[in-house]
Amino acid sequence: ETSGDYIDIVKLGWGTAYVTRNLPAKLDVLRGKPVVIGGTFFEVVFVQDKIAGYKRWLQGLGLTHVEISDGVIDLPRERKLELIEEFAGDFTVLSEVGSKDSDVEFTPDEWTKWLREELDAGAWKVITEAREGGTAGIFSKSGDMRTELVGEIADAVPLEDVVFEAPTKAAQAWFIKEFGPAVNLGNIPPEEVIALETLRRGLRGDTLKEVLLGDHAGTPAS
Repeated sequence: ETSGDYIDIVKLGWGTAYVTRNLPAKLDVLRGKPVVIGGTFFEVVFVQDKIAGYKRWLQGLGLTHVEISDGVIDLPRERKLELIEEFAGDFTVLSEVGSKDSDVEFTPDEWTKWLREELDAGAWKVITEAREGGTAGIFSKSGDMRTELVGEIADAVPLEDVVFEAPTKAAQAWFIKEFGPAVNLGNIPPEEVIALETLRRGLRGDTLKEVLLGDHAGTPAS
């Protein structure tokens, strides 16, 4: 009730939905908001060759969105694109690009190519990996934002088609300063949604100048 107006999609991380005993009741509370199961659980389903059963399970729960990722497993590119296209026939697909392994760094050319391919295959939005601690994907192992990479992504793909994972306040403020208050951000803990909305509106010192006085003044936050 406190922060629902500022949430576009609720994500039940990794495999938590599978071990939540009161999942149907939880989904009833969230009714009216799109809910997506974490992409890592999709990867579990894939390696167990249970794609058809996964579709039935999602539909039985009344879920309309699905995340397709390959952050942990070795999923051939062509197969991933086929799965995105296949699922897009029945669900709204969010795909994710980037490895969860902090020692794996893809080149900007690989990132932009894969983002475009997955959107062309039928993904509604593409998520850029960062992990909960901001130590992989669009972040370096040490936790620094790969700003040049993010800039190349923004130049190559429409911003409205990308969800940047931004698990830290510093990252959230950076994205808002760089791309404006309406930038799509993900991997936001529920207890931090209100704080993020204040950043979007320039109600916190980190973004006040940029949002209320700078280039993004007057831009809607959501």
